[in-house]
Amino acid sequence: MERLIEILEELHSDIDYSSCDTLVDDGILDSFDIVSLVTEINDEFDVKIPASEIIPENFNSADSLWELIQRLMDE
Repeated sequence: MERLIEILEELHSDIDYSSCDTLVDDGILDSFDIVSLVTEINDEFDVKIPASEIIPENFNSADSLWELIQRLMDE
């Protein structure tokens, strides 16, 4: 999770990722950020996020994104 927070902070260092749960809903993460995140997560955690999983619910918070990564790693 620590590495995920570092990746997120590289995109927007002024956000408190431990408490924010509206990253997509509030427009903090835009489509370019999502593409960057998917690429970084693939490289860092060796998981491929399928297009069907690229939905706001999975990207609205660091926790939900971490849960997605964990689930994909277990598959």
